Amino acid sequence: MVRAMSIKPINIIGGGLAGSEAAWQITRKKIPVILHEMRPLRKTDAHQTDSLAELVCSNSFRSDDAKANAVGLLHAEMRKLNSLIMACADKNQVPAGGALAVDRDGFAHAVTEAIHKEPLITIERGEVDAVPPKEWDKVIIATGPLTSPALAEAILSLTGEKQLSFFDAIAPIIHKETIDFNFAWYQSRYDKVGPGGTGADYINCPLDRDQYFAFVDALIKGEKTEFKNFEGVPYFDGCLPIEVMAERGLETLRHGPMKPVGLTNPHNPTVKPYGIVQLRQDNALGTLYNMVGFQTKLKYAEQVRIFRTIRGLAQAEFARLGGLHRNTYLNSPRVLDGRLRLKAEPRLRFAGQITGCEGYVESAAMGLAAGRFAAADRLEETLPMFPPTTSLGALINHITGGHIETIDAGPPSFQPMNINFGLFPPIAAPTKDETGKRLRGTEKSIVRKHALTARAAIDLDQWIRAFCD
Repeated sequence: MVRAMSIKPINIIGGGLAGSEAAWQITRKKIPVILHEMRPLRKTDAHQTDSLAELVCSNSFRSDDAKANAVGLLHAEMRKLNSLIMACADKNQVPAGGALAVDRDGFAHAVTEAIHKEPLITIERGEVDAVPPKEWDKVIIATGPLTSPALAEAILSLTGEKQLSFFDAIAPIIHKETIDFNFAWYQSRYDKVGPGGTGADYINCPLDRDQYFAFVDALIKGEKTEFKNFEGVPYFDGCLPIEVMAERGLETLRHGPMKPVGLTNPHNPTVKPYGIVQLRQDNALGTLYNMVGFQTKLKYAEQVRIFRTIRGLAQAEFARLGGLHRNTYLNSPRVLDGRLRLKAEPRLRFAGQITGCEGYVESAAMGLAAGRFAAADRLEETLPMFPPTTSLGALINHITGGHIETIDAGPPSFQPMNINFGLFPPIAAPTKDETGKRLRGTEKSIVRKHALTARAAIDLDQWIRAFCD
């Protein structure tokens, strides 16, 4: 192989999870990288530090169950492919039931340290506010949900599309010492034990029927941040503000983030709460907890007033209040090819949330894929697509071609998507158990998921043996 220093570098714009992962994957092939990150010279509305891979909305990578959950399978696949993001997440995990959640500061520090220590990566701080120059012949744009307006406009001009934006929201974080455990208690749903957990990893705050309806009413009537420069930009349905969910119906929250199932209040075990607010550990010290599913666009004073009406949070002190920010994503099925290249200008490749995936893990996974594809291009090698039966392959296929456009005169119907089993090719799973009894309902669903993940593991292992060093 040609010496690394004689190989022309690949430029990556954006030092978030996707950009950091892409840089890491490229340098595993001994190819130099120039990583462009605009912070701290240009701030965003949501980031608070100058670290690479800073987590903004949540500290959860969601389920780590690789046998029955699509995102857990994605975790496992990324680990097999030497993901930097997954390695740093595993080293900085905090208890979260069946989920993989991390100490957000420790995680970002670990990623930043690894990138800084890699001699083939050069970090350039400063904004890229236009289409990258032609001399950057291989570029990965991984600017994520907070792409600067100037660069977003430049990208938009290349795609021929009309819109790249939607709104996203952030949940508040609370100091644990200010939570009243005369009302609150520790418990995971159904006492589930997850990575580094005990089965009692969430703090639960109960509401009775009257309290619940009063809370919903307060959410709906509370003063909210108004749209200004981006009026008319839609929300992403998978991360709706809590008050927007409340507006969709009085019972909506009880079937979403406030569902009271799988939990028993030890302070009053004979009475089932009408709704429950859960808080998940946010740092390794266990001093900070975030309000699960409580992303919000309520104004700060309203957040404090309304959230303190929750039983157990009357004296809550907030380390961070919720907020609203603009996200950016492409109409990828129309503008990207199967290797995440822009059809109109193939030297530009995209990764992360800007491709139209949703979630930290999915974003990092697209960085992993883009990095490997870009490295193969630089070395003039052929890297086949990931098997469509894997979570990586299924997600890329959906992003770049699996979505069906609606036939109308409205805006494109493609919206950001989390990995889920609905994106996988169907499988003929067993319909009976070992005794011959027909499987029904949940049992049938579990068997099908196990069959999908087993197939994915076999196919990815074969792909790795055939095409990876």
